[in-house]
Amino acid sequence: MVRLGTGIGWRPEISGDIARLPGIDWVEVVAENICPNHLPTALVELRERGTTVVPHGVSLGLGGAERPDRGRLAALAERAEALGAPLVTEHIAFVRAGGALTASPGIEAGHLMPVPRTREALDVLCANVRIAQDALPVPLALENIAALIGWPGEELTEGQFLTELVERTGVRLLIDVANLHTNHVNRGEDPVQALDTLPTSAIAYVHVAGGIERDGVWHDSHAHPVTDPVLEVLAELCARTTPPGVLLERDENFPPYEELAAELAAIRAVTERAALGAAVAAAGAGGTTARPARIAVPAGAAAGPAPGGGPGPAAPTAPGPAGVTAVAERPAAPAGPSGTHTDTDTGAHARAQADADTDIDAGTDADADADADIDDTVRERLALAQTSLLSALVAGTPAPEGFDRGRLKVQNRALVVKRAGVVAKIAPELPDILGAGFRPAYLRYARSRPMTGGYRRDALAFAEHLLAAGELPEDTRRRLRDWWLERAEPAPASARLARLLRAARRALRRR
Repeated sequence: MVRLGTGIGWRPEISGDIARLPGIDWVEVVAENICPNHLPTALVELRERGTTVVPHGVSLGLGGAERPDRGRLAALAERAEALGAPLVTEHIAFVRAGGALTASPGIEAGHLMPVPRTREALDVLCANVRIAQDALPVPLALENIAALIGWPGEELTEGQFLTELVERTGVRLLIDVANLHTNHVNRGEDPVQALDTLPTSAIAYVHVAGGIERDGVWHDSHAHPVTDPVLEVLAELCARTTPPGVLLERDENFPPYEELAAELAAIRAVTERAALGAAVAAAGAGGTTARPARIAVPAGAAAGPAPGGGPGPAAPTAPGPAGVTAVAERPAAPAGPSGTHTDTDTGAHARAQADADTDIDAGTDADADADADIDDTVRERLALAQTSLLSALVAGTPAPEGFDRGRLKVQNRALVVKRAGVVAKIAPELPDILGAGFRPAYLRYARSRPMTGGYRRDALAFAEHLLAAGELPEDTRRRLRDWWLERAEPAPASARLARLLRAARRALRRR
């Protein structure tokens, strides 16, 4: 049994601040951003102080049509063991499409894409979750995601979808209250209604994060202060249950220490009022459990500067209390329905996602057992639907029928801008070499050219595209060629690929 309490997302940029923030009981680290054999010194020091570390994966794509990749599962398991983690977390999302099920090239989203809330998509998700659970050494919890778009013909609400997922697999939930607010603004989904139907006993912990609204669209940026509406959703959740842990996420535009501390203080204020309300309610009911009244969040409680420029709440001066609910061991998955039903971030997450190749294979006997209730045609139908959507978003193909074309354009723009930002971060030499021309050139390149691997491969492909076009000034072309030649040394998958790489290098050297 593990107590979590108050936590923060660990990022190298704020590791020094995290080490001295009061009342930090645990941290969450993006799993793909660490190497188990070479953990950052600051993270090791936190563990030595007794701080719990939870790995948070972003690349499994458990909501995708394919079975989970065994290599990615093994990597996530290795990180959980290296960190001594009590659980691991991932997302209810798909992150890639195409491939063997559609007999088409694989494409990467570079983003967490929403799963259709349909019976068939739920069947596939449940099968994939069981495969993942069998491969992991600790319990798995899954996060609800934010979305700009919704699937046509959905059969279940988010609460119904999550409830049935838990009932059929025994998986735990990571509830992101910022994502519930995002879906309220972007998709008109009532977060209170979602919370009313959630299986709160399955909640492993809660995410709280900031965002920003532009032109009626809420962007879950993780780069802005937590807002009052998000804290109000947290208060609604805490009025229904005491979460085992609550964690502040921040991936970009890291604020000063004082602002981080103030955001954590605002979050603690909500959870502490909830705990007090629950105690009062229980005492008034003669010691029995009762749901506390709705917890009001005072105007301006969110950390950071107020809209009028005033200061946020004061930083905490003493550690807050740890959470009071424990994270249980993973329960055995209850027997779920069988057969096919006849009734769908810039930042650290993006930099980590899709940097490893996906190897599609037939799966093990354990995979087959977990997937026994899924007809092959169900996976194929989901694969075609997800590939059609992702191709429209990242490759310029026609929009699938039933989708809001305006929202698809917004999502396309968001994906391209995010992709440009991540490439600039992982390959900072490109903006240096290309100067002000980097961003417009990359945006033109990316609008109709999807990622087929991770962001590092995307950076190389962008450089190859510019070199092949032959339109760069001589000095820029020379510097870009040298940069590409230093990095285009992957182990070839075949003799033909090796020959093509050698030919490309010879051609570039002759120019």
